[in-house]
Amino acid sequence: MHVFHLIKSLGLGGAENLLLAAARHPSRYGVRYSFGYFLPWKDALVQPLRDAGAEVTCFQARSAAGVLARSASLARHLRRQRVDLVHAHLPIAGVAARLAGKLAGVPVVYTEHNLMQRYHPLTRAANLATWRWQSEVVAVSAEVADSIAEHTVARVPVQVVANGVPVDLLRPDPRGAAEVRRALGIPADAPVVGQVAVFRRQKRLDLWIEAAREIHRHMPRSHFLLVGDGPLRAKVEAAVAASGMGAAVHLPGLQPDVMPFLSAMDLLLVSSDFEGLPLVVLEAMALERPVVATAVGGIPEAVADGETGLLVTPGAAAVLARAAAGLLAQPERRQAMGRAARQRVESTFSTRRMQDELEKLYDRVLGGAGAK
Repeated sequence: MHVFHLIKSLGLGGAENLLLAAARHPSRYGVRYSFGYFLPWKDALVQPLRDAGAEVTCFQARSAAGVLARSASLARHLRRQRVDLVHAHLPIAGVAARLAGKLAGVPVVYTEHNLMQRYHPLTRAANLATWRWQSEVVAVSAEVADSIAEHTVARVPVQVVANGVPVDLLRPDPRGAAEVRRALGIPADAPVVGQVAVFRRQKRLDLWIEAAREIHRHMPRSHFLLVGDGPLRAKVEAAVAASGMGAAVHLPGLQPDVMPFLSAMDLLLVSSDFEGLPLVVLEAMALERPVVATAVGGIPEAVADGETGLLVTPGAAAVLARAAAGLLAQPERRQAMGRAARQRVESTFSTRRMQDELEKLYDRVLGGAGAK
């Protein structure tokens, strides 16, 4: 079975990292994966995919219209490479995949990683206009599935397949954590609250910084680690500068390997207004870090409130701060939550479980015949 994953870019995002997990995870069903993307300047995961033995093709586009204009060349690629099934991710790549699949006679599976109402109206309209030209849809959480049901009328089957992480490869890294703290000037015994995110509106990093300031007011030795980059970088930097926390907030930028940074944290703090199921939550849990997060998207499906972390209502920095500070002040409780968090990921959110569910879905779409 030859499955071709298609996505708009191969930068360091959550959906993109799921593709890397597929390439690295041995298939129980003999599936061969190859990958395609469109934005040539977002290619951080191209070499890791190739290092995993996968073929990667860039279809060279610079805008959403350019992506759709590449549908004919994409169809030729599918025929030439004898692709059995296309698995597309996110709306613009999904539209291009459906157009190309129709031209090439190749079935398409689409993963919805976010709530449909959060997309730009034109993006959502294009997604819905071609919705019926696919065989099945994967939703990364029950809330995403509910959003699909609310916005679509075409009878395309939807299956929830929660995101997974390679839990067998993820372990706390004390040496890496010590190196991160040393490089950033964070004392070895200082409490550290962190997040790894694309700096964009949905993450509500303004609230995150406000919560950090409140925590720091009560716990002056605390430090804050905000890993990532994005369109709101300048606003984040300005908010940090205005916070009065000085050297207690660290912005190390994009990192090819975030595991040492997650290991350097005592807890993960998530302030998002909406989400699908963010991989960083699962990664932190796999590293035995409890999560304090807003109860949005698929986060409540992963974080058991009071057992593996704490959930709060979105939009309130003071509530986030109280929950995080309370855990920082209770190291034994925090460590017990961390151990329970890893056990939850091992049992429910592993890459093996995710890939097995997806490959069974592929086989079902192909009528149980596998490859052509």
